[in-house]
Amino acid sequence: MPLSLHPTTGDSAWFTHDRFGLFIHWGLYALAARHEWVMQKEEIAPEKYRSRYFARFEADLFDANDWAQRAANAGMKYVVFTTKHHEGFCLWDTELTDYKVTNAPLGRDVTREVVDAFRARGLKIGLYHSLIDWSHPDFEIDDQHALRFHPDRENLDEGRDQSRYAEYLHGQVRELLTNYGKIDLLFYDFSYPERFGWTNTKTGGPFRGYKDRTAWDAENLVKMCRELQPQILINDRLDLEDVEAGWDYTTPEQFVPREGVVKEGKRVVWESCQTFSGSWGYFRDEESWKSPQQLIGILIESVSKGGNLLMNVGPTGRGDFDERANEALQVYARWMKRHQKAIYGCGPAPDGFVTPGGCALTSNEKTNRLYLHVLLWPFEQLHLENMAGHIEYAQLLHDASEVRFSETTALANADAGEHAALTETQKRGTVTLRLPVKMPDVVVPVIELWLKNE
Repeated sequence: MPLSLHPTTGDSAWFTHDRFGLFIHWGLYALAARHEWVMQKEEIAPEKYRSRYFARFEADLFDANDWAQRAANAGMKYVVFTTKHHEGFCLWDTELTDYKVTNAPLGRDVTREVVDAFRARGLKIGLYHSLIDWSHPDFEIDDQHALRFHPDRENLDEGRDQSRYAEYLHGQVRELLTNYGKIDLLFYDFSYPERFGWTNTKTGGPFRGYKDRTAWDAENLVKMCRELQPQILINDRLDLEDVEAGWDYTTPEQFVPREGVVKEGKRVVWESCQTFSGSWGYFRDEESWKSPQQLIGILIESVSKGGNLLMNVGPTGRGDFDERANEALQVYARWMKRHQKAIYGCGPAPDGFVTPGGCALTSNEKTNRLYLHVLLWPFEQLHLENMAGHIEYAQLLHDASEVRFSETTALANADAGEHAALTETQKRGTVTLRLPVKMPDVVVPVIELWLKNE
């Protein structure tokens, strides 16, 4: 019997139907172009970081409508946009700090333009908001901070008050959930409680300054979010222990769980967040860009295990997507145009269906169809165990061309003559699909199987 889905407080029906979203990481780090954590990695003091990049954030090519159209063309159904990353620079017209995009040369409320552009194209709206802020004067210095190795760290930390920072955090979230219409999803990032057991990367000694739910006053933060936006989905990075405590979905980063996510005997709503290359922010010199097969494969694998895929792009310092990112989005656009039926509204295959090697299965319970994603194209025949009697019709999804098949309803005859060795490995209940020798000209072909009503 399939496991039931753990109930969520927010509205997860659209989320588990749409399956595919765009993550956008953008900030001052795009000018450095060498990782979104450049401030921390290179131990740049907040005032030096700000003086180097803030006055140069012109982003003259920024066009939220172009971003939104590219996402829509790629088949993405929601966006998650970084309102503020760990550097502390705010991409909306907040009233709580002057360290914001409307004071930078760009001078525009980027969050407003992104929300309006994506919403106009029918995409759901998600906001990413960093719990961490290396630039705020009350954020207590810990061993993740940009100032962690500063020779005067103790004096710099003197007088900081994490509770005042939590008030600032709550105030900014209130602005975002009040001033931009309906927000469908909130992606917080991130807590690091003591149970993580980290060590100081430089000294090898104990890690100082863990930040758990108390650092954010997380329970009251979630309560406020629910009051302002009752249907909003909230992720699991506030260090709240389980779904009952206030989060709706979990967010495995840069990997796909082997068998989905289960807690207390129930499936949990989940989303794998991934990057086109290795980092989240724009990284000019990075060369680990995923191939078309990897891009499509990650999406298929996520859905086949009951999850979503949130694929990230890091716009450049000028505000556009570089050509490598645009080509990656085009890979999705070309494939999703003809294969979206195998993604939207789909999840894992029903219990009892065996996935052939080199393939993945997704299914749509409402239409009673099964989708066989052929990641490794075989020679002429593809065998589906335990499927005899279940399939009514088969076709290649990209062009609706029929795929003929036969069923093995009895054990192969060991005395069948010279072809016995070819047939005796076929098990009772196997369906054999007759495929073209040449693989169709799509990144990953999909076979659509109409199941019989049983």
